[in-house]
Amino acid sequence: MNVQVEEISSVKKKICVEVSADRVSDEIAKAYKKIAKTAKIKGFRQGKIPMKVVEQYYAEQMEQEVIGGLINESYYKALMDHKVPAISDPSIENNSGLEKGKPFTFEAHVEVKPEVVAKDYTGFELQKEIIELDDQTVEDRIAEMTGSRDSQEVVDRDDVQNGDFVTIDFEGFVDGVAFAGGAAQDHILELGSGSFIPGFEEQLVGANRGDDKDICVTFPAEYGNEELAGKEATFKVAVKEIKAKVAAVLTDELAKEFGAESVEELRQKVADGYKDQEEKRIEEDLKERLMTALVEGNAVEVPDTMISRQLDFMHRNIGNRLKQQGMTLEMMGMTDESFRSMYRDTAIKQVQGSLVLEAIGQQENISVDDSEIDGRLEEIAKMANAPLDEVKKHYAADEARKNLLAQIEEEKVITFLLGQSKVEEVAKESLIEAPSDEEQE
Repeated sequence: MNVQVEEISSVKKKICVEVSADRVSDEIAKAYKKIAKTAKIKGFRQGKIPMKVVEQYYAEQMEQEVIGGLINESYYKALMDHKVPAISDPSIENNSGLEKGKPFTFEAHVEVKPEVVAKDYTGFELQKEIIELDDQTVEDRIAEMTGSRDSQEVVDRDDVQNGDFVTIDFEGFVDGVAFAGGAAQDHILELGSGSFIPGFEEQLVGANRGDDKDICVTFPAEYGNEELAGKEATFKVAVKEIKAKVAAVLTDELAKEFGAESVEELRQKVADGYKDQEEKRIEEDLKERLMTALVEGNAVEVPDTMISRQLDFMHRNIGNRLKQQGMTLEMMGMTDESFRSMYRDTAIKQVQGSLVLEAIGQQENISVDDSEIDGRLEEIAKMANAPLDEVKKHYAADEARKNLLAQIEEEKVITFLLGQSKVEEVAKESLIEAPSDEEQE
């Protein structure tokens, strides 16, 4: 077998393969011999068909089997022999076709992981936000927690006021025709929440219990359902019950529902959580500033396969976060196609950053030892409140362990780079705005 590897670009290679005529002839003969054992041709007994007749009737099947086998075997052998770091399935081109006594040739075009030599990665001048904790934020969070325990009670008055919880039946019509998904029974709506179409809640204020009311609104132009976007609609609404919010009072007993023994302990826990959150946010911002400077100084061509994988990761990550909030990408007006278009540039930067960090780790001989892996597994088990043995079992799988190793190594490289940088701490209002890449892998 003769193989030539040509570089199309830093992320693409062309592998030209020639299989010898003798090998081709042998594989053709083997294929026909195998086919002859099960071939069925009228007028001949199975297994007793003359080879020339088999060749006449089964030439197409033989060719498919032989070409597939030759390409598969010779392609992967070429990758191994020539150490081609392929990261995508090959595109097979210029297949010469099969002919006994002649060589078989083909070209395989494949994406490869780029070889990166990092440069100018020390001495960055970076800004880091000084942490400033706001007592009001803590109080607001406690008020939000307390508010989650608010209750409702039926009011004596008949008129609806802003802030009330109103139980309604409704049905929506466009041009006099009811539309799908526009009706509900016994729906509880908090007036002032802004959860309905603009103008709907406001028109309920002043209505009375037992009223039947027509409410006219216009769907926003950017509404998720294109059939309704920008159209006028009339909702026939029946007001059935009115409840007012009864605010919960924060006491030691209520604090226990949030895992604290007293109001003061709850306040301290919230303050500590707020501080941790702010510290992580500031560290992430510093990391993003570092990565922006690093990528700007190290232009790396990124293969489409790696971009696609990163977009898949981001799609899953953002989708899971939205799911926890009871939402979906579709509810945000995004399709898979529009998501990938919107986040493509971000994905490219993230892949570039990972490639450069990996190169720096190799150039600086930064590695991860077993004790560091064990320590991280203990952290994961603690955070997930899971048995350590189960966590270790999960990360014993090759792919999971490989990803964990890469994550720890990347963190060590970032720590090294920050240690080699000049970091100036400044107040938030003095920060120079830096691009933000969400969902960093």
